[in-house]
Amino acid sequence: MASIVSETVPKFTAEALKSAAKQSERCHIVPLRLRRAIKKYLREQEEPHMKRKVLRLSESFSQIKEVNLMLPTSTSKELVEDPLKSVECSQRWKIKSAYGDIGLKYREDETVAYVASRMPAVYSALYRVLSEVRRRLPGFSPAKVLDFGAGTGSAFWALREVWPRSLNRINLVEPSQSMQRAGQSLIKGLKNLPLIQSYGSIQALSQDVKKSDRQHDLVIASYVLGEIPSLKDRITVVRQLWELTGDVLVLVEPGTPQGSNIISQMRSHILWMEKRRSRKLEDASGKECKALTTLKNGAYIVAPCPHDGSCPLDNTGKYCHFVQRLQRTTSQRAYKRSKGEPLRGFEDEKFCFIAFRRGQRPREPWPLDGMKFETLKEQHARRNPEDLEIDYEDQFISSEDEDVQDEDPISYDSDVTETDAITENDDWEEEGEETAHANLGSGWGRIIYNPLRRGKRVEMDICRSMDREGTEGSFDRIVITKSKNPTLHHQARRSVWGDLWPF
Repeated sequence: MASIVSETVPKFTAEALKSAAKQSERCHIVPLRLRRAIKKYLREQEEPHMKRKVLRLSESFSQIKEVNLMLPTSTSKELVEDPLKSVECSQRWKIKSAYGDIGLKYREDETVAYVASRMPAVYSALYRVLSEVRRRLPGFSPAKVLDFGAGTGSAFWALREVWPRSLNRINLVEPSQSMQRAGQSLIKGLKNLPLIQSYGSIQALSQDVKKSDRQHDLVIASYVLGEIPSLKDRITVVRQLWELTGDVLVLVEPGTPQGSNIISQMRSHILWMEKRRSRKLEDASGKECKALTTLKNGAYIVAPCPHDGSCPLDNTGKYCHFVQRLQRTTSQRAYKRSKGEPLRGFEDEKFCFIAFRRGQRPREPWPLDGMKFETLKEQHARRNPEDLEIDYEDQFISSEDEDVQDEDPISYDSDVTETDAITENDDWEEEGEETAHANLGSGWGRIIYNPLRRGKRVEMDICRSMDREGTEGSFDRIVITKSKNPTLHHQARRSVWGDLWPF
């Protein structure tokens, strides 16, 4: 299936398109080193009635969801779009964040239950998100990282898997002492660790670090904003985190309507805030304004949105979220309860996320610019009669091929091979470079929800940009048929929820 590509655009072949678009991961297996650490930590705690504690922790998360549902929609919209309209709101920027006082306290029993039941799933979602940031930003290698709401260190473990060589310093903000102790216990014995410093609040971090050193290459806030019932405090926290961000900010929340709403609100606020700042810079052109020129001007979205306009899913009854399947660990299979049925060997972690980057979105050629694919009719017309001859030896499967096909690609009993000691050979290895990557131009859409495969046609819900500047987006259902374009149909058949789609 040859493609004719214009000389003025990148030479994307069918295989290059497939490689660049493939952002999702089918079933993630938690690294052996993390499973060992969790197993060792839980054995040292010797906590009785673990199933009951895991259930109580799950009920606590449900209570937080109920609190979030009580937020008035009208007040939320007004506050996100222009928080400075209200005098009361503007005064709140000066107060200390209430995070830790109104969120979950995470006592010792809750922390142990979290490590046993939730940490592998949260790690898998973060690994998926950070891996995608790495693919979209192949030249980005964070040296200094801030993890807000670090918990037991799920983000740290994901960072070490994605960027094992570049990390020099990681600042952790976590008000729960039991969570801090658990995180320190889990990394005990690991070698070649970056400098890790823990703080109880952003204020403590700001007091300890010089103003010139407060900028971080990467700032992460995962599964924490939903624990802050006050929308005003959420915006306060996100504004503080954005000021501490020198390059990339990543926000992750559970894949629920409430989590998606939180991400959408923070998305709108940061984009609004940077547009307002850009207008001030334009008005102040020619005047000395040091406060506005300390950071890069503007902000754009690295993922998942292919544009920086209003979310096209707003007021549609749908919400943007993704799913990461992971193989359950020993602790999850031991302590999680199932509803009268055997517990599956895997679970699906739903999550919402957004990754911002400072600066202006680069204008790149769209992947399919100048590309012409052959139709099925044209391919049939060019067929060589010799290619239609059948080699009957190829119709029989050899015994070697049978052995390969009988192998189960995913074994759910991998924990059996675990050992207690962490050997010296368990060093992190840098992943190989991708053969192709999707640029940050507006020509890549995002597949939202599972594609529908109907015979020789594939229907996909795509969030895409409407213009080359990425200032406006739309949510459309596109149909790819085999007869009109077999090459794109071949790619569509193998695309899954969360992948990118070229335009």
